[in-house]
Amino acid sequence: MADLPIETIFEILARVPAKVVGRSKSVCKEWYALLSTRDFIRVHCSRSLVSSNQRVLLIDDLTCSVHQIIFPSYDYGPRSIVTLPFDHQNNDVSILSHLNGLLCVCFNHTKELLLWNPTTTTFKRLSTPDSLGIYINNLDAVGLYADDVDDYKVFHIKRRCGVYESYVYSRELNFWRNIPFLTRQEYLSPNFYWSPGTFCGGTLYFTLCECWVGGTNVVICFDINSEQFKEISFPPVPSTGFVQCVLVNLKNELHMFAATCWFEITIDLWALKEDYSIKILSCPLIPPISLSLWGDITHYLTNGNWFVMTKLGKLFTIEIDTKPFEILYPVTWFHGYKGAVFVETVVSPSI
Repeated sequence: MADLPIETIFEILARVPAKVVGRSKSVCKEWYALLSTRDFIRVHCSRSLVSSNQRVLLIDDLTCSVHQIIFPSYDYGPRSIVTLPFDHQNNDVSILSHLNGLLCVCFNHTKELLLWNPTTTTFKRLSTPDSLGIYINNLDAVGLYADDVDDYKVFHIKRRCGVYESYVYSRELNFWRNIPFLTRQEYLSPNFYWSPGTFCGGTLYFTLCECWVGGTNVVICFDINSEQFKEISFPPVPSTGFVQCVLVNLKNELHMFAATCWFEITIDLWALKEDYSIKILSCPLIPPISLSLWGDITHYLTNGNWFVMTKLGKLFTIEIDTKPFEILYPVTWFHGYKGAVFVETVVSPSI
């Protein structure tokens, strides 16, 4: 390939897996420079956002492993053991959010935030001496997004001493800045729980739910361009029983998996609009399962099948009549923050 034009080399390497790109950087100085450019990383990332590049990261007390997803059987493939690059025990690491191969991680003991790419093993600590980048579970919320110039950012909502504050970290500037956050006084109650942020169409979306049983449920929207907040209403989910509502970006449109449980589980997929919601799919009633598995539910859609999994593997497969989505779209939230679904990319956590 030494005699090929640099444009041709760019096009070839922009189509290979992220780990091959990493190895290719050691070929020569010219390739290292090319593969480190913002243009190459942007193009490679856009071409990597396909189902075959998606992996499941699972963390337990003893191991951290990455699994492929086997599409014919809708199950996890053989694991690859991953060594955490930071000096913390596995049970001290929680996954909060992800975007384009970057994971936002929290250390449970020190409460520090960091960005980590498990494919390249690189990471960046985000905490500062004045306590920015410090995350408290059950009080705070985090979401990742990228702006129009591919600056990856961490949006952090903090609830402290009866006051909400919000901050944005810029990967480009390596700096946190405050953003005015106005919301209803009743949302300051510790009975309200925030979901991780879901980035969709230039907006970060969070669910804010009053405990697990009944109560008020809303979706909080953060427009990344105007940096303004607003609320949109929840779908009409039952007001009794356990409720787990998880946002997902499907083809750049906001959807929600709403799982409700009292004795049997009902799982519905809703499309969320500005002022209304549309039920897209509804699964048959699922027999009762243990609360520990209930808390680990993750959903996937692929090739006309909708399947529900936990960290232990496949739980239920639901065949659907229509095929509205052509590739795998995950809801990347395991209750307990001990796992994530991510795409293998070469996006760096730092500049």
